[in-house]
Amino acid sequence: MRIVHLSTSDTAGGAARAAFRLHTGLKRLGHQSTMLVLRRVGKDPDVKAFKPPADLVSRMRMKLRARRIDKDLAKYEPRPAGFEMFSDDRSPFAEHVARQILPCDLINLHWVSDYIDHLNFFPLLPKDVPVVWRLADMAALTSGCHYDHGCGRFTAQCGACPQLGSKDPNDLSHQIWERKSLALGSLAPGQLSLVGTSTWIASESRRSSLLKQFPITVIPNGLDVSEFTPRDKNFSRDLWNIPRDAKVICFAAESVVQKRKGFEYVVEALSGLSGVEKPFLVSIGGLKEELKLPVPHLNIGKINNDRLLSIAYSLADVFVMASVQESFGQTVTESLACGTPVIAFDGTGPTDMVRPGVTGWLAKNGDANSLRQAIVTALADDAGRATMSATCRRVAVEEYSLEVQAAAYARLYERLVAERRGAAGQTDKSVTSAPVPAGCT
Repeated sequence: MRIVHLSTSDTAGGAARAAFRLHTGLKRLGHQSTMLVLRRVGKDPDVKAFKPPADLVSRMRMKLRARRIDKDLAKYEPRPAGFEMFSDDRSPFAEHVARQILPCDLINLHWVSDYIDHLNFFPLLPKDVPVVWRLADMAALTSGCHYDHGCGRFTAQCGACPQLGSKDPNDLSHQIWERKSLALGSLAPGQLSLVGTSTWIASESRRSSLLKQFPITVIPNGLDVSEFTPRDKNFSRDLWNIPRDAKVICFAAESVVQKRKGFEYVVEALSGLSGVEKPFLVSIGGLKEELKLPVPHLNIGKINNDRLLSIAYSLADVFVMASVQESFGQTVTESLACGTPVIAFDGTGPTDMVRPGVTGWLAKNGDANSLRQAIVTALADDAGRATMSATCRRVAVEEYSLEVQAAAYARLYERLVAERRGAAGQTDKSVTSAPVPAGCT
């Protein structure tokens, strides 16, 4: 089967890495998988970089579009603190991304902010080619925010957006909603299907006024369990000069000022920690902020190498995911694959993976006291954690490996391709011998 994946990047960021892992898994199954990305970082020959047109007229048009988009967003600067990026539905590239899609049987969208221009992308797709959209966060189902922080306006038509600091019902978020709605309405009936990486993001898509009419399948992200595997704990700690007898809590974040990531709850939970001897916090990520913590802390920086990252997970006694909203949480499966149990808040993506008493512990969402009790419980039972560690590894291998994920996508693709050809009146149901869809160039 010929699959074209569209992603803003191939490996820069968690959403991009998830897309690339799926691409890798599909190639291992023998499928012809290609990525078309805005920013190519890796060296995979099947990842193609989008090439903006170089002629003078096109370059001037793109420059003018970029200025218009920036001007519209600038009206809402400075934005309220604590929120993440807000993405417009437009991009400078207009119709040129759709024009560069290679001949394919199916198109899979991933995290495509700043890349595809909705009104100049969806209407140009050939009607006989199915489209799958993997929901890496909430951006596809909202009018610009990547997580709504409980706002809920995406269930209607947005407007008066808290993340824009706006009280105007006809603000940029509502304008984006109208354009997205028009673009999605241009698709043929049954052409678009969604993939939710968790039960939570799937349920949120069903609430979305933009996406609730499209079918959704839950397929978790996968990872290479031969790279993410348990490493020797003592060696792992020695590598960063972490005491072997410490009770190590691991946390991952690029910034502690993002409210959604819940670092404030981690700090509060650790502040009142009692009954735990020699607690030690290890953070992973390029933190720029200076932290004041009640326990010893080491930031080991941003790690891009999967094997080194597996060593970082292996040094911990427990991994804490404190996000109050998360579509999936790749750090959770990475930790489980390395045999490290996980503590997370309930009512969000990681709830699927963190099974109380089996692979970790769940705390009440946004409750630092509940999080503290989960940490104390986790660190109090060395023998229980050792047993749980083996279970974590088994669950990761059986449910979250690349092979399992790629096979689930392949089954979905095959069904969707057959349905589109049936809808188009084609008699050939073969995936591999199908004619090249007209216009998919």
